[in-house]
Amino acid sequence: MRVVRLIIQIICFLPVFTACSKSGTDSPAKGTEKKAYEKGFHIVGYMFSSGNMDTESAKLDFSRITHLNIAFLNPDENGVFAAVPGLAAAAKRAHEHHVKILFSFGGGSAPAHLKDLIKEDKRAKFINELVRVTTTYDLDGVDVDLEGEFIDANYEAFVTGLSAALKLQNKLMTVAVATWNGNSISDKALALFDIINVMSYDQTGPWNKDRPGPHSTYDAAVNDLNYWMTTRSVPAGKLTLGLPFYGYGFGPSIEESFSYGDIVKRFPGSELTDFVEVAGQGTIYYNGIPTIRKKVELALSKKAGGVMIWQLFGDAAGDKSLLKAINSAIPE
Repeated sequence: MRVVRLIIQIICFLPVFTACSKSGTDSPAKGTEKKAYEKGFHIVGYMFSSGNMDTESAKLDFSRITHLNIAFLNPDENGVFAAVPGLAAAAKRAHEHHVKILFSFGGGSAPAHLKDLIKEDKRAKFINELVRVTTTYDLDGVDVDLEGEFIDANYEAFVTGLSAALKLQNKLMTVAVATWNGNSISDKALALFDIINVMSYDQTGPWNKDRPGPHSTYDAAVNDLNYWMTTRSVPAGKLTLGLPFYGYGFGPSIEESFSYGDIVKRFPGSELTDFVEVAGQGTIYYNGIPTIRKKVELALSKKAGGVMIWQLFGDAAGDKSLLKAINSAIPE
């Protein structure tokens, strides 16, 4: 998830960002729970957690998602994953709600040694370890989140081997991709993924202060889907359109990053717009309910496989919930 992941990982530990540890848990209207499944429309939610996966996953509303990606589990330099407290219980909870659960490795601040682990001499051992994690915790697959320089000459051979190993266990292999470096991924590699999550956000941000403005526009979503569907000829049903549950601040004295939940808590009515001007401080840009609904409608009109959320704990509760807005935008 590029730069935003590192930022969100940091802000979720700060008191001002308490919304990062909560998400809306209101029960949806009768029939909403199965609507996405019945339409074959994926709602893929990433869950960033640094605590016990059992207690953290208990905060989620599983009735409004179809897939849950745990972010991020990364191995040590030897390619070995440490034990993950509560992950088996989280998987059990997901399955009880008919939700597929995967773990995502890599990320915007991925450890540098991943580049060595996908090289030919270490590749097979690392692939075996990735598969072991899925079977140990009864997960449904692996989400490959190698970005930027991690998509190198070894990438295609690595995902080819991982795909074959996961298929033997009847597991999924999904990926997070960004259009800006989409050409780095070969057609052969793309064809191996079951779901391709398009990170249609971070067009600008705190790392680009001389370019203030929206970081996840509707026009960018249109262009991203067109690139992957038309230029790269990816089947529409494999693609999910990424939606941000966070915003960025630009200005002389404003915070750089916000969860959506924190924005609507601090600024009444902000759920209906895409920006908030804070007098004397700056402007916060994000996606409010109308834009999120419009993007869901775009994905539906393009016959895309669904939408993807980074990340679920950035949501608000009740009628201001973006996750609720996503579900309500799916026709009966």
